[in-house]
Amino acid sequence: MKNYLNNILSKVSAIKTVGKTDILISNLQMDSRKVEKSSLFFAIIGTLSDGHLFINQAIENGATAIICEILPESLLENRTYIKVENSQKALSQIACNFYDNPSQKLKLVGVTGTNGKTTIATLLYKLFSELGYKVGLISTIKNYIADKEIKATHTTPNSIELNSLFANMLAEGCEYCFMEVSSHAIDQKRIDNLHFTGGIFTNITHDHLDYHKTFKNYITAKKTFFDNLPKTAFALTNIDDKNGNVMLQNTKATKYSYALKTFADYKVKIIEANLNYTLLYIDKNEVWTQFSGKFNSYNLLSIYATAVLLGQDKIETLRIISKLKPVAGRFETVEFNGITAIIDYAHTPDALKNVIGTINDVKKYNQNLITVVGAGGDRDKTKRPIMAKVASQSSDKVILTSDNPRTENPDTIIDDMYQGIEKEDIRKVLKITNREEAIKTAIFIAQKDDIILIAGKGHENYQEINGVRTHFDDKEKVIEFSKL
Repeated sequence: MKNYLNNILSKVSAIKTVGKTDILISNLQMDSRKVEKSSLFFAIIGTLSDGHLFINQAIENGATAIICEILPESLLENRTYIKVENSQKALSQIACNFYDNPSQKLKLVGVTGTNGKTTIATLLYKLFSELGYKVGLISTIKNYIADKEIKATHTTPNSIELNSLFANMLAEGCEYCFMEVSSHAIDQKRIDNLHFTGGIFTNITHDHLDYHKTFKNYITAKKTFFDNLPKTAFALTNIDDKNGNVMLQNTKATKYSYALKTFADYKVKIIEANLNYTLLYIDKNEVWTQFSGKFNSYNLLSIYATAVLLGQDKIETLRIISKLKPVAGRFETVEFNGITAIIDYAHTPDALKNVIGTINDVKKYNQNLITVVGAGGDRDKTKRPIMAKVASQSSDKVILTSDNPRTENPDTIIDDMYQGIEKEDIRKVLKITNREEAIKTAIFIAQKDDIILIAGKGHENYQEINGVRTHFDDKEKVIEFSKL
């Protein structure tokens, strides 16, 4: 289908239009360097740069039309300029129009919250694939179009990439898509105008305050996703989280709840647990799962509830859930010489508390827990001392190390973390800036039956230092040093 500008401007409120709109648009671009002949360029005011500064470059590269919030002082006769109130909001609508609103033809379910998004979205993808459907996945780790893997660059891609992915999913015969919905994406209107069949809320704790500035703003961003769900959708919330009900206060969607502790539409009970398995009681059925921890019990319950809400058979869903394996870097275990190493993405105080709590719930009296943890640079600094406090209070030994320092001095980040350690716990704590040395040290001091938790990076296979990413994989390092 050919995309003419006047067609893809449908439902976009233009303040002023200069030039023709009956022109053919070949593609949509936010990056002036990627502009080609007949591109529609969006001048977006971002957190780091202003797209209006690159309008001339976009035109030089072939853009025939410009979406902007501020019209350039000099306007070319053979170009079209559309002034809008918010370029990002216009982009969201135009991207949907350009790709013929593909989300309306998929059963699209979004997962939002501080922790658990990747696990839930990924396991739903695996579950529905096992149920015999062609499924799409948009996640932090990987994107999938049926069984074809697409590299992920953001938790939630921009509006152009999202709609392109959805269109390709439809072309491949996908019926369902499960996607992570980040607070950044909600705030930046990347998911505006998408049609969701359902939304899932996992939990919310302090995170991303470097971006949102206040916890209230962070909650509001998450809540906006549910506020915008249509009447035809379902909204599934973790009612055990104190903000679980808040998320659904103004939603038009049909409300459902899940819980471990309180009364809810969907309930789970932990019958038996260890580091590798948990026996759960869900909907009057016992099911063995290859997951550990209360947090994963919540995750698995939400997956079950979602499948049922989407019309799947309860018993068949539970049967497949029993076969599912943990997502890469999410409580992933490596065993060697009687020692268990656990690689986990926990990079918030609450996630770290949950993972350590899970380990302490099942570990025996003669087992010590050694925790290796850091904090990311150029991110929310308020959580650094809290994370160190959580680790030091609940572990037998803690090694504070570098995570992704980005442009910050890693020693400064570690010093920030160290401020949260209570006097009585200082004796437990080591500072080893080099992450490789920190992991090696943890393995060397571990005794038989001990447990090593390496937290913060999980699935990531890189470390970012001074803007440069070099290959680094926690799991690979564990395997390498376990052989020494």
